[in-house]
Amino acid sequence: MGKALRDGYRQRAFLMTKIDGRDKKSAAQQIEESLRRLETDRIDLLQFHEIIRMDDADRVFATGGAMEAALEAKKAGKIRYIGFTGHKSPDIHLKMLNTAASHQFHFDTVQMPLNVMDAHYDSFEKKVLPVLVKDDIGVLGMKPMGDPFILESKTVTPVECLHYAMNLPTSVVITGCDSMQILEQALNAARSFRPMKPNEIEALLAKTKRAAQHGKYELYKTTHHFDGTYQNPRWLG
Repeated sequence: MGKALRDGYRQRAFLMTKIDGRDKKSAAQQIEESLRRLETDRIDLLQFHEIIRMDDADRVFATGGAMEAALEAKKAGKIRYIGFTGHKSPDIHLKMLNTAASHQFHFDTVQMPLNVMDAHYDSFEKKVLPVLVKDDIGVLGMKPMGDPFILESKTVTPVECLHYAMNLPTSVVITGCDSMQILEQALNAARSFRPMKPNEIEALLAKTKRAAQHGKYELYKTTHHFDGTYQNPRWLG
């Protein structure tokens, strides 16, 4: 990424990275490593990665916690905005937001799964999204296709998945582009998008309701399949 951003491209890009550290020392080290590897002196958005445990918020905001490193980096001009990501439970996201409020801190962004199955099961869309909109926090919608397990349900198409996520009050919808074919699919979905009518939304949700039960196709909520910090706890510091 650092090599790709050379020769003037850095000024045209909004650059985001994530850190796993929960204490000040590990967070500071990861921020500096990101700056070095991205070959830049400023990151536009730094997000605390994988807020997937109920005690993550307490660790980040504790005395000597990761938030101290982020705020020092922001004061030094190394980062512009601060957010967090997670995919496990909307209740954990709400705990992070409430903990931030108790410390008089306002997150700039929150990243979370938003898709046609989340709407039915332990839903970030229903529990967290309204809070973010109300508090004017940027919404980064991820996993529109469930990476890519929602497609395996054979209930919806990739474009339907993207259009549903784009229809929500998000700042950006994140979708992986690991081939030219998938990139073109995303571009075509963006070009063809129009605000969805209520009956169109209802039709999509009706198609996915049964499959969405019990989180079978949202493994990031129901298993450790996507939990990098579960597999590598040393990243937390």
